[in-house]
Amino acid sequence: MAQPPLNGAGRGGRGALLAEALRNVVRRPGEGLPESGVAQPPQQRQSTAPQTIEAGTGHASPVRAQASPATMGRGAILASLFQAGKAGASPSPPAPSSPQAPGQHGKPQSPVRGRGMMGLQDIPGLPVYGRGITQLGMQRQSTDTAVRPKERESPPVSSPPQAKQPSPSSPSVQQASPQALTQPMAKLSLEEKKERNIPPPGTVGQPVRVACNYIPVKSNLTAICQYAVSFSPQVDSRSMRYGMLYDHEDIIGDVKAFDGAILYLPKKLPQSVTEVQSTRKTDGALIKVRITLTNELAPDDRQCLTVYNIIFKNVMRELELKQVGRNYYDPKHPIIIAQHKMEVWPGYITAIQAYDGGLMLNTDISHKVLRTETVLDMMQSIYQSSGRGFQEQCTKQLVGEVVLTRYNNKTYRIDDISWEENPRSCFTYHTGEQVSFVDYYKKSYNINIMDDCQPLIISRPKKRAKDADRDEVLCLIPELCCMTGLTDNMRQDFRVMKDIAVHTRVTPMQRDLAMRKFIKNVDSNPKAKAAMAKWGLYLDHDLLRTEARQLPLEKIILKNRSFQSNVEADFGREVTREPVLVPVDLQCWMVLFCARDEHKANDYITMMKKVCPSLGIRVNTPALFRLENDRTETYLRIIRDNLKPQVQMVVCIFPTPRDDRYSAIKKLCCVDSPVPSQVINAKTIGSQQKLRSVTQKIALQINAKLGGELWALEIPLKNIMVVGIDVYHEIKKGVRSVAGFVASTNRELTRWYSRTCFQMPGQELMDGLKLCLTSALKKYHEVNHALPERIFIFRDGVGDGQLNTVAGYEVEQLRECASYFGGESYQPRLAVVIVQKRINTRIFAEYNRGQLDNPRPGTILDHTVTRREWYDFFLVSQHVRQGTVSPTHYIVVADDTGLKPDHMQRLSYKLTHLYYNWPGTVRVPAPCQYAHKLAYLVGQSIHKDPSLDLADRLFFL
Repeated sequence: MAQPPLNGAGRGGRGALLAEALRNVVRRPGEGLPESGVAQPPQQRQSTAPQTIEAGTGHASPVRAQASPATMGRGAILASLFQAGKAGASPSPPAPSSPQAPGQHGKPQSPVRGRGMMGLQDIPGLPVYGRGITQLGMQRQSTDTAVRPKERESPPVSSPPQAKQPSPSSPSVQQASPQALTQPMAKLSLEEKKERNIPPPGTVGQPVRVACNYIPVKSNLTAICQYAVSFSPQVDSRSMRYGMLYDHEDIIGDVKAFDGAILYLPKKLPQSVTEVQSTRKTDGALIKVRITLTNELAPDDRQCLTVYNIIFKNVMRELELKQVGRNYYDPKHPIIIAQHKMEVWPGYITAIQAYDGGLMLNTDISHKVLRTETVLDMMQSIYQSSGRGFQEQCTKQLVGEVVLTRYNNKTYRIDDISWEENPRSCFTYHTGEQVSFVDYYKKSYNINIMDDCQPLIISRPKKRAKDADRDEVLCLIPELCCMTGLTDNMRQDFRVMKDIAVHTRVTPMQRDLAMRKFIKNVDSNPKAKAAMAKWGLYLDHDLLRTEARQLPLEKIILKNRSFQSNVEADFGREVTREPVLVPVDLQCWMVLFCARDEHKANDYITMMKKVCPSLGIRVNTPALFRLENDRTETYLRIIRDNLKPQVQMVVCIFPTPRDDRYSAIKKLCCVDSPVPSQVINAKTIGSQQKLRSVTQKIALQINAKLGGELWALEIPLKNIMVVGIDVYHEIKKGVRSVAGFVASTNRELTRWYSRTCFQMPGQELMDGLKLCLTSALKKYHEVNHALPERIFIFRDGVGDGQLNTVAGYEVEQLRECASYFGGESYQPRLAVVIVQKRINTRIFAEYNRGQLDNPRPGTILDHTVTRREWYDFFLVSQHVRQGTVSPTHYIVVADDTGLKPDHMQRLSYKLTHLYYNWPGTVRVPAPCQYAHKLAYLVGQSIHKDPSLDLADRLFFL
């Protein structure tokens, strides 16, 4: 009697083969194997739904002598190859027309499974499974005709939604080259990588008429022709290539865009291949220039955008605007703020891009704040205040600052100060002669340097790929460099910020007028208009008008009541009058203060006892410690000597704000002796009129740091984890960056687990994030006794250039990380959302006809100005009382959670309500803001990983 069928064990079916080998000891290579029932193939990591293959009845039949051998794993394949090699012929599968073996009953062939199938022949009609198999065209060994592999069967309808992967392209009918087999992903084009299933716009919410700072661009061209330009013999000098090509303007025309290799023309040349000759001026050699048509691009094609942006740079120059950094400003009409030694240059930000609504120019107002004082003036003021440690203080305050040289309107970053050199020092000119800085500036710019003894500023430009071997250093003269931006002291000066805000905080109506003025200036300038008309481009006469949606108001849940937030999404009044959701009693805490602030400390403690009962928090009298001086060592010694295990909170009242003292306290309380801490400036609690409101906010913050929950929202999704990631970069020091990782641990998304990881320059951030995610899953399982079914990751600090990296490499790494913790069977559905807040898009609501205003919180725009290749939307989540509100750009780079766009947008908006440092909405989701606060604290003050004893509390608020 035949043996019962074997179920394949292991990924390649090796277990079944070994079991059969033990059962039938005598078996020669190449003999038929017992046929097994078709088991369900192992799940692939790229898929979230199980793949099901129907196999007739699903029951195996006894092995017959006439049956075709079922191929399973590497062993059987190698055996068949060995047997065929002995016979002197290549193995070939049975022909499709061959009669079925008895007992098969119309079943399809068993699937080929295993890791070693990459280089073997295809078997017609058999789906291929395994880690290394993509649906590549492979040539059968015995014939010259390639067989197209059968497509995988679709998952059952009842399966969970599939991840939004790029749709597989059809396999090639030609034999794949070795390079194509080893590096299949490298061959994918940009379009294939970005081909994804983008859902339609959402529908939830009330329609709102809006305007955006986008100007539609019209084109009357049918196509832009792209040509490849080659030189024979090869010409390395780019400027020489430009000259040789431009010698033939009678053929290519005077309207062109050339980057040294690719030529763009608004017209098509008579011949697809045009050959001309030029003479090299250096040696008189004849150079053959070959111009080959490679493509005819649509006017809104992505490859044309570079040309268009170059055109608009020329337009800005024709408007007599000067480029400073990336933007253009008007230095002829500066706004002088004499009382603060400043001036503001008005300007514009422009970028042309192809959006869902067509080709549009994104334009916004920009302001460049310049200080009239030079670097030399600042050095002299530092010298007068510091005395002996002048050079050290100078380096500390100036390195990292950005300066502007007015003789060429360029900005430079100060990397060092050369105290040994001065303007009389010499450098090697491009002619090879030695020239002093004094002579150079006199000859080149007609500038007389007044101070010959001043040191030189060192600036090291960022290396580009082509200049990787060059170590370029720029030397600048301090008296010719103007300081830009604002210092920390200026930002803390209310009068300075108020005077600047009068000119820089622009209302929606003022922005609309400025945009209309820009359009009018372009239309009225013949040269600017002609520069666009040559390429068939014309600006519309008004900003883009479209329709957005206003999401419903959210319900805020407290301990004893729930209420709906107002249209401004501000619920501070209700939160400070009602008991918080989960209060934590303050039973054992200590307060440190200087002797001169004793009165303020007592007033604060008295007010804490008054306001906390209404919040549902019981407060005991703290242990008071009066310090005789405000030295940092005194604070640290008192905390170390009196810190006991039962102490819940350490409150330090500083007489004056000092970064070094703050960092020392936080390092002690977050790393060495982990305990939640609160630092208060004495000036903050010095005003009796504001003491109550200030104390209420401090009490809420302390409750959150102790692990309490202040408020919650209705979250309809169950078994989910929400993660926030942000990165802190220390620009001045050029040291390692810090990534903050915060993950929710309960259903209400009110409790959070936090970790940090350090990233060295050039190191992959994912290395540390995988450890953070594994720790967060472990904590989630510890709290809920289950693992999350869906994980939503909101990632801040990612630019447009990194989107493909995150969508491809990082998402797959995160998926693998989850399986490492929960096993192969645990495959949570994952969504990764990039959060961008530094964008130039502005949205204006038209609540009253002809009157533009800031849109209310909850305004969603997910069409027209969104990207063609990404699933994205804009959300206005905060309310501002001055200037123009900035929306936040959400880009969903991966999503297999099955959520509709409406649900993803509602979840993002809900999360902006859950930041416990502000009783209202913030600009980004709460986990992103928490991650930002954590990364900033660690990168600015602690410089070490915080203690894991504090990881389940919001100690970093």
